[in-house]
Amino acid sequence: MTKTTPAIRSIKARAVVAPIARPVKNAFGVIEAAPLVLIDVATDQGVTGHAYIFGYNKLSLKPLVTLIEEIGRDLTGKAIVPFDLMAAMDAKFRLLGWQGLVGMAVSGLDMAFWDALGRLADKPLVELLGGSARPLRAYDSYGAVDPVTDERALKRSLEQGFRGIKIKGGDGDAANDERVVKGVRALLGPDVALMIDFNQSLDPAEAKRRIARLAPYDLTWVEEPVPQENLTGHAKVRAGSPIPIQAGENWWFPRGFAEAIAAGASDFIMPDLMKVGGVTGWLNIAGQADAASIPMSSHLFAEASAHVLAVTPTAHWLEVMDLGNAILADPMKIVDGTLTARGPGLGLEWNEPAIAKYLI
Repeated sequence: MTKTTPAIRSIKARAVVAPIARPVKNAFGVIEAAPLVLIDVATDQGVTGHAYIFGYNKLSLKPLVTLIEEIGRDLTGKAIVPFDLMAAMDAKFRLLGWQGLVGMAVSGLDMAFWDALGRLADKPLVELLGGSARPLRAYDSYGAVDPVTDERALKRSLEQGFRGIKIKGGDGDAANDERVVKGVRALLGPDVALMIDFNQSLDPAEAKRRIARLAPYDLTWVEEPVPQENLTGHAKVRAGSPIPIQAGENWWFPRGFAEAIAAGASDFIMPDLMKVGGVTGWLNIAGQADAASIPMSSHLFAEASAHVLAVTPTAHWLEVMDLGNAILADPMKIVDGTLTARGPGLGLEWNEPAIAKYLI
């Protein structure tokens, strides 16, 4: 690595709406394309760090771009020391609050800072963090499916070697959830992990009722059965559930996980890099999971998650969903159902001609 600490020369953000291979239907609607914000942190040593975040809908994109670039102007000239920069941003936003767009912007910037450091060291980020790149067990993440009409897609996932499939529930009644889970389980066979995600769509009583109906189908986990902020509700569902409860993609920063773990809200956790303070926040949460012996998976951002999950002591499953493939020059490669971190940094290279097509 260079002898002097690199400094931020400029920060740029761009909004795109990128096509995805499969629309993602959940209990609240359908995501037809990926609203993304691409972040570039140029350094005074000629290297630019990259990261992207997921805006969920187009309405968030322009505010996120503005927020990231305004924060960037304040950070220009500062040394790229992620823990120090996180402390500075904590001081800036503590009174305003960390959740929502602010948390997403801060997390995306942190990922880009770490990417820049990896590039300057000419190493994959996982090595900079003291680990080594290795194949991580991944599951293919679907929206709501039908076991008949989606049979070909599900079989294609198996042909890619995936040993886990996640589907979404809650878009219909309990009978429909059972019909779908029963059909998908029959299609996958007994040796492939099957998970279901309710995307916070149920109340605790209904969650318990539906989980009881799904228990015979050997589910690896039931994800976010009730609203994410209802830690007591999660704990009540967990206490009576024959299936492990998974949650965490919507818990914010390490403090949110400390509160959830203390509440006994879930059996497993799955931080989202965009909501936990990026790489810096993830490392804190990985320590919490290790201390509490809680298996920890990733949520979205598979390219970056492959780096941090590889240094997570209780690493469980890596989620794979196509968000960035259309705007990456070298999209992620699934090998026998696994993903291995690539570098330098996070291993992200932009496909500029594609980006030009999808800019908004």
